[in-house]
Amino acid sequence: MLIKGQGRQASDLTEPSAQLDDAGARPVGAPGRQAAWRSRLVINIATVVVTVAFSYIAFSDINLSLAWEALRTSNYLLLVAALIAFAVGTMARAFRWRSLFARRRRPHLRAVADAMMVGYLYNSILPARAGEAARIVVLNQRSSAAPVEIVGTVVLERLYDVLGILVIFFAAEPWLPHVSWFGAAAAAAIVLAVGIATAAMLLAIYGDRPVRVLLRPLSRFSLFSGERLELTITELTHGLSGLRHPRLALEAFAWTLCAWLLTALSAYFVTLAFHLHLGFACGVLVSVAIGLGMILPSPPAAVGVFEGATLIALSAYGIPHAPALPIAVVLHLINFVPFILVGVFLLHHNSRHPHLTAGEHDRSAALA
Repeated sequence: MLIKGQGRQASDLTEPSAQLDDAGARPVGAPGRQAAWRSRLVINIATVVVTVAFSYIAFSDINLSLAWEALRTSNYLLLVAALIAFAVGTMARAFRWRSLFARRRRPHLRAVADAMMVGYLYNSILPARAGEAARIVVLNQRSSAAPVEIVGTVVLERLYDVLGILVIFFAAEPWLPHVSWFGAAAAAAIVLAVGIATAAMLLAIYGDRPVRVLLRPLSRFSLFSGERLELTITELTHGLSGLRHPRLALEAFAWTLCAWLLTALSAYFVTLAFHLHLGFACGVLVSVAIGLGMILPSPPAAVGVFEGATLIALSAYGIPHAPALPIAVVLHLINFVPFILVGVFLLHHNSRHPHLTAGEHDRSAALA
């Protein structure tokens, strides 16, 4: 008996994850861990496949001497203009995120921009858009906004982004060369527009009842029982204000179009810097291709995916990969380096001032 008891204790120490539930039938929490592991595996495999595919498009059949010559002879003043346009577009995205909050619940613009830049930093150094979670945490720390409410605004951001770039794409279509994926983009835009309109109509007619139906399965978990579930429903309903109220939706969509047009202007300046006089529509097509490519699972900073999407867009104008690659790389640097520099600075600042005081919350609310 003593030996058996000692053996059981040894197994408990060496295999803590093998504790049994009350029935002694299976390890506690094993199905949840296995499901999480499978989800991560699927995401990782998808990320690798997407990265390899786009990297092959970007770096196959490249003449490095021609690419270097194109980079050496580029117009650096126009690259500065591209960087300025990109910075203004990034600020437009901060205004857009803030506009998705209900008017009396909006965080201060400074807190929104802080959280957004930290999120972009983590998206640049971690895979699978991990920065989305980071900016939710930071905005919750830097303002009085509730986490679930912030999650609702982030979800709406992604919807508005996809719809915005597709609307710009269709508006510019008469000035664009033929692209094989126009039909697929049109179908996606129709489905997305119908889905957004349906959700907005349901929320406008029934209030928070659709949210209650959506979150009802959470009542099975002790974490969301009773008042906690009611609070979650209320916070998410506030987070969807940019979908429930037409004025907020129009304001957010206007900022979305502004941000993507400035992104297209940045891409256009980069093409001009490399002596390609293809018109503003070329910048639009490049931005649309990159924006749609970012929907897919991607590695840190979307390395390979960004370049591949840019080369796909430029190939519609008959531009070979060798002269197109430096354009893609420089444009990627403009979309990458500022996030690293500003994000690291803000991380250092936030580490010294991790939370806003109650007085700062009040001042932020007064300024909002």
